[in-house]
Amino acid sequence: MTAGPTLVLGGARSGKSRMAESLVTGLPGPWTYIATARALDAEMADRIAHHRAGRIPGWVTVEEPLDLAGALSAAGGTGRPVLIDCLTLWLTNIILAGRDVPAECRLLLGTLSLLPVPTVVVANEVGLGIVPGDALSRLFRDHAGRLNQDVAAIARRVLFMAAGLPLTLKEVP
Repeated sequence: MTAGPTLVLGGARSGKSRMAESLVTGLPGPWTYIATARALDAEMADRIAHHRAGRIPGWVTVEEPLDLAGALSAAGGTGRPVLIDCLTLWLTNIILAGRDVPAECRLLLGTLSLLPVPTVVVANEVGLGIVPGDALSRLFRDHAGRLNQDVAAIARRVLFMAAGLPLTLKEVP
């Protein structure tokens, strides 16, 4: 895997994280895992603990729910391959914090496009279901769709996961 992002998309429990981790761990370690989730309740804390427990040794974990571009820039300077899991939770955090979503996304995209290390980005594909019934959910879905499209545009590789199986949507030699 060369420098330039790989985007791994899919629905809930599609195998996104497992695929992303296998892509990164196929490279020489150690590796950087940038986690964007926040443990706001016991169930989410359990999910995060389960994710951590499933990782093989060699990961350096950076927990960053808001300043993803800063964490990514710092991680890129280490020379280690990077995994971001996930853009969707980061976007949720940005929206709920009242941040300027387009500005934050531009900053992230600029950082991703210049990163000198292999980077795998996980994101949920949220546009395959029904139109959400409330304004905040529609706003989130719209921002997530735009962000996924923008990351896919700069990515060297885009995989879509369904039932644990990858479908290659884009591959730049």
